[in-house]
Amino acid sequence: MAEHLLEVRNLSVEFHTVNGVVKAVRDISYHVDRGETLAILGESGSGKSVSSSAVMNLIDMPPGRITSGQILLDGVDLLTMPPAQRREINGRRIAMIFQDPLSHLNPVYTVGWQIREALTTHGTDDAKAKAEALRLLGRVGIPSPETSLDKYPHEFSGGQRQRVMIAMALALRPDILIADEPTTALDVTVQAEVLALLKELQQETGMAVLIITHDLGVVAEIADRVVVMEKGVLVESGAVRDVYKNPQHAYTKKLIAAAPGKGEMHAPLPGAEPVLKVRNVRKTYGAFEALKGVSFDLMAGETMAVVGESGSGKSTLARILLRLDEPDSGEAFWKGRDLFTLSPAELYKLRRDLQMVFQDPTQSLNPRMTVYQLISEAWVIHPDILPKTKWRERVAELLTQVGLGPEHMGRYPHQFSGGQRQRIAIARALALEPQLIICDEAVSALDVSVQAQVIALLDKLRKQMGIAFIFIAHDLPVVRDFADHVMVMQKGEVVEIGTVREIFETPRQPYTQALLAAGLDPDPDVQAAHRAARLSHAS
Repeated sequence: MAEHLLEVRNLSVEFHTVNGVVKAVRDISYHVDRGETLAILGESGSGKSVSSSAVMNLIDMPPGRITSGQILLDGVDLLTMPPAQRREINGRRIAMIFQDPLSHLNPVYTVGWQIREALTTHGTDDAKAKAEALRLLGRVGIPSPETSLDKYPHEFSGGQRQRVMIAMALALRPDILIADEPTTALDVTVQAEVLALLKELQQETGMAVLIITHDLGVVAEIADRVVVMEKGVLVESGAVRDVYKNPQHAYTKKLIAAAPGKGEMHAPLPGAEPVLKVRNVRKTYGAFEALKGVSFDLMAGETMAVVGESGSGKSTLARILLRLDEPDSGEAFWKGRDLFTLSPAELYKLRRDLQMVFQDPTQSLNPRMTVYQLISEAWVIHPDILPKTKWRERVAELLTQVGLGPEHMGRYPHQFSGGQRQRIAIARALALEPQLIICDEAVSALDVSVQAQVIALLDKLRKQMGIAFIFIAHDLPVVRDFADHVMVMQKGEVVEIGTVREIFETPRQPYTQALLAAGLDPDPDVQAAHRAARLSHAS
């Protein structure tokens, strides 16, 4: 018998690019056993996803190349197997769920067809495959599985799509499930549900789970052991509690120190005047009421965090305030002028004061423009801000401010990681020196240390330039560190509003209490206590 179910030994992977050879993974070794959960923790570019792609034989070769190592499944090296034998293992013995299910589910086929295909490809007859697809959708908590079989991926929420991917991955009852950032973009309660589902399924089947993440809270909640990667190198490994309580490597210490939710909470600015007064804003789409009379005040130089689950109306509110959508009724006074009654010409002038950073930078950045063009476009539209001779210098300053560098100016969005693209989007918003920035989940996909860096940057800009923020987020520890006031939304309504201290220390509404209870703490002991409290409450 092999010593471990899966063992990676001395694996090295490199990619040949126009700028030379990139050594993505350098001589790493780790293992995972049956019934165990191993977390691979690291930031974008650390090599964590590349190492798991090597296990699944998903590295494009060329430009990629495995230069050394072994990947042993029950003692047999996958790297020396014939392609046909390797394909048999993928899905049947080792399955994978990806970070963005919408990108990995085929939009032109129903989810039922896609789950059945996973089964029929490996020899299951169609009738059994359909019955199993129905059972799996029910098991992962998809409502009305009989009708859901015939729905397409776009008809599900983000959390439901992730559950569909889990159902597909589990179709052949694999021995190992690789989960690559499976909860990054999910609401806090949905994240807790998906992680709990993975643990339940693991207990039922005895499978090993290899979870790739940059979130210390996810590690504390689900993992038994953790390996930490930095720039392609495995720098630390051990039991989760040991690594968190007694980190040995400087990089691990940096990650733990950057975890949000441990700093001092902000106190509201004394005597601040409202710059934005929102009153009774309503919006319907057909029969769906997206906003049901939302009202709040935003003070000059302060941050109003807006929290709530998908479908609560957070993003609809942001789009309406920027007139990207029109409200059905209500008022929004920006420094005394109603945004909803401004003419197109008046709104054009005001655009430089009000900026937005969107949730998905892949969709908000033009793929045909370089970073320099994306950021300097603001000055093309508003030429009175900066003379053209200063553009390159200012772009370099903005990129440095958000943790990139002048050398990135000539690259295109697809040449960056998701976190780097979000930093470019923030730099573009700052180019106009706005007075209000609406951040729609602007840091949700960022690595923990980059997230801390960006939040510190936004906080510094708020203090130096008096910028006000509407900060839409599902990451409650970040909200705790950054916001002055918090507005909690559910199904288009404001259920609670107060200072950050009031919301986090004395929440009044059951929904707010449930959101806070579902949050993940990076400290394994604290998270274990939260988990025990949840279980006792559920029973």
